[in-house]
Amino acid sequence: FPGEARRAAAAGRSRSRPRGAGGGTVLLPSMLMFGVILASSGLLLMIEKGILAEVKPPPLQPAGGERSRRGGGGGQEAAGELEAEVLRDIRNRTIRAVCGQPAMPRSVWELPAGQRRTVLRHLLVSDKYRFLYCYVPKVACSNWKRILKVLDGALESVDVKLKMDHKSDLVFLGDMRPDEISYRLKNYYKFIFVRNPMERLLSAYRNKFGEIKEYQQKYGVEIVRRYRKNGGNSAGDDVTFSEFLQYLLDEEAERMNEHWMPIYNLCQPCAVRYDFIGSYERLNADANHVLERVRSPSFVRFPERQPWYKPVTAETLHYYLCNTQRRLIKELLPKYILDFSLFAYPLPNITSEFCRQ
Repeated sequence: FPGEARRAAAAGRSRSRPRGAGGGTVLLPSMLMFGVILASSGLLLMIEKGILAEVKPPPLQPAGGERSRRGGGGGQEAAGELEAEVLRDIRNRTIRAVCGQPAMPRSVWELPAGQRRTVLRHLLVSDKYRFLYCYVPKVACSNWKRILKVLDGALESVDVKLKMDHKSDLVFLGDMRPDEISYRLKNYYKFIFVRNPMERLLSAYRNKFGEIKEYQQKYGVEIVRRYRKNGGNSAGDDVTFSEFLQYLLDEEAERMNEHWMPIYNLCQPCAVRYDFIGSYERLNADANHVLERVRSPSFVRFPERQPWYKPVTAETLHYYLCNTQRRLIKELLPKYILDFSLFAYPLPNITSEFCRQ
């Protein structure tokens, strides 16, 4: 909704702080970036309405020449592949436009120390297969960590029924010397997986405050106490989505928990030039592309979704957004606007007409 985007931009500019001599990246985009957002949303809308359906796709070369070993490649997938190619082109052009602006960082060494620690702490290393993966919580990162452990020999199979240990048997780029870091950033294949920002927030909210006691006690109790009258007796398991969004609105992005920190802050796509940006919406296809590109063994495949997992559906997201104060959502957008713009996700539709459906 262009009108809401302009108001969000104005609100963001009034809330943002300018870049000082001491460093620090500009957290909010310029109006040029908002133009890119709107153009990207328009192209996505064209895809959704089938306007590009008659465009003949270019011949696609499977990564590593091994598409057939993981299945797929039939003619019926041509339309989906075309959409993916268009979306990747939109993302690449948007990233070049945004990251080409003078205020944006060109390498991890230009980042302030805190931001550099964050991104290096989220870049996982496979020296054997020469790749770096920036993990983003709530974007299938547990399965990717499982794959890294299999590739390194720490796990026998991706199907081993063990609780995921998110630290052991993993190599983090931040644990290496500066020269080792620079070499891998320059020479290794780098990839990241992204997700619709609002869908990712809703997934984190439902998971952390609906299922995990540690998060209920550490964050939920404080959120309820802060935003609800007489909320001092809460166990933290009854946080509302509106209270969660208000909490995010009042938090500094760089100090957020990684499960709801913006993807831009986690992985710094301007400072790290990723070779491939996969999406949660095409998880299996994009994951297979990466596995073929890094020439992993053919028996290594991306794990199937667990039967107990309840994904966020379009209907679920629609329900939560339309039952939340529009003010909260509009004021929160500037904090995640780089995730929307860089990765070509349309801004959420919270118009009265849409919510009446």
